[in-house]
Amino acid sequence: MIQPTLLQPADRRLAAAAIASILLLGSARLLLDIFKTNHQPHLSTIHNKPSPPPIFLSPADRRSFSPAKCNPFEGQWVWNDDHNVTSSSSPSPLYTEDSCPYLVKQTTCQRNGRPDGAYQRWRWKPAGCELPPFEAAKMLDVVRGKRVMFVGDSVMRSQFESMVCMVQAAVPRGARSFDRVPPRKVFRAGGEWDVTLEYYWAPFIVESISDHATNHTVHKRLVSLDAIDKHGATWKEADVLVFESYVWWMHKPFINATYYDRYGSPENIREYDVATAYKVAMETWANWLEANINPRRQSVFFMSMSPTHLWSWEWRPGSDGNCFNETYPVEPAGRPYWGTGSNLQIMNIIGDVIGRLRRVKVTFMNITQLSEYRKDGHTTVYGERKGKLLTGEQRSDPKNFADCIHWCLPGVPDTWNHILYAYLLHSYRS
Repeated sequence: MIQPTLLQPADRRLAAAAIASILLLGSARLLLDIFKTNHQPHLSTIHNKPSPPPIFLSPADRRSFSPAKCNPFEGQWVWNDDHNVTSSSSPSPLYTEDSCPYLVKQTTCQRNGRPDGAYQRWRWKPAGCELPPFEAAKMLDVVRGKRVMFVGDSVMRSQFESMVCMVQAAVPRGARSFDRVPPRKVFRAGGEWDVTLEYYWAPFIVESISDHATNHTVHKRLVSLDAIDKHGATWKEADVLVFESYVWWMHKPFINATYYDRYGSPENIREYDVATAYKVAMETWANWLEANINPRRQSVFFMSMSPTHLWSWEWRPGSDGNCFNETYPVEPAGRPYWGTGSNLQIMNIIGDVIGRLRRVKVTFMNITQLSEYRKDGHTTVYGERKGKLLTGEQRSDPKNFADCIHWCLPGVPDTWNHILYAYLLHSYRS
């Protein structure tokens, strides 16, 4: 097992400050989104949906990917140029900033002035197989008549927007819509597909005072460790659920939280160490799954932690920077690279919770290691802070203003979705 490098107390304080300042972006981003939409979406749940018609599976689809035979999370990043795209691989990028109208300023690094674009051209190649080529129409066929919901924080929001961009070009303009009604964003592919891709803001998965998509503070947080039904009322009708929760837990080593005692009364607020609180919260989530998910109709995925790249000395000893101006992935020196921003204890907790589920299967999407290499993929100074693009003065101070948590789009989250597509296609094929 890869052993993490332990941070000293001073480094933990610096990490907390960096994470807190960057998380402010999520609140401002969602607030701006409210004003972009002046109409309400039609989100009525469709019951008694007919079974989707069979879809065409190519020979590449049939032979390429099987989770039982291939671990898609082990492999390497390979450069994708016009001479390196085969019939069994997908071009990189799958879309552009100009071709997708649904991207927010926080992720459009090229439009915001990033001078290099190489981060868009890397393709993930699993060690023992090829991922099936991503086809937007086929993705929509696989989830025809279904609701696919992404649940989590602003990193998950980027994954949702990535998936929307990956499929939207296959949908005629008159048959697609995009609505923002916090805590949700909803993309609908109508016509022959009747698919909705949805995002639901829930940074801790369980309920908290940070659940209002725009009216919350990053620095002051209070989590209700065994309260989830308010969120779950929206989740339980989804056909595919994709969960993620990590960075909001890592603001400090301790977090304020409440839970109900055995008599059903809320206990006073108390301070928990993050690992303990995270375990209780994930057990609450697991219990909700067991009580509410129909495994014959619904599929559940959990994305592992998205890594941060806050200190360049981790991959370039002796340096004193961060992810700013990084233009190539980390090159493994005989062993996998693992940064201090990824907490193995948290990884083990969620793995243990998922492993103890009895009735519901959750597919654990271990995207952490493959994303660890991508120090070049973050928005750095080419994103937003408090809803506004960074000023020239702020950009000239990347040590204090570079965002090494969120990702440029197109970029790394597209690979997460490509692997998700491979699992969904395999499930359909099976």
